[in-house]
Amino acid sequence: MSKKRSGCPISCSLEMWGDKWSLLIIRDLMLKKECTYGDFLKADEKIATNILASKLQNLLDNGIIDKKDHPDSKLKILYFLTQKGIDLIPVIVEINLWGDQYLTVPDDRKKLLEDIKKDKEGFIKRAKAYLSSEVYNDLQKQKNNSFHKIE
Repeated sequence: MSKKRSGCPISCSLEMWGDKWSLLIIRDLMLKKECTYGDFLKADEKIATNILASKLQNLLDNGIIDKKDHPDSKLKILYFLTQKGIDLIPVIVEINLWGDQYLTVPDDRKKLLEDIKKDKEGFIKRAKAYLSSEVYNDLQKQKNNSFHKIE
């Protein structure tokens, strides 16, 4: 990580992962466990390729995500959350809950929010276990696998 602007934990954390695009990359990896560069480009938010490359590199440099070769294609890389990234689940959950309180939430996200509201701590625990699981590699060979399918 580059030189910090201050010693404030909030400021330092935001420098690592606190911008819009980094949070959306983290969101996608939490929902899908692994993503290729192309998967990120397909997201509704339409990130530009130069911004995506920069944000992925920043998250890699800060140990929030890591990458590995795609098992089916030597031309593709799979990105995934490290333990440091997985530990951001409670932050993402709270952002979701804040958004639900103050914004109009699309229908395809309401089920996720209902599950969180029913048992927030249980949801966080299950999500962390899923993203940390040793079954990880086997599950990722199945396309469209996710901790919480959005229908």
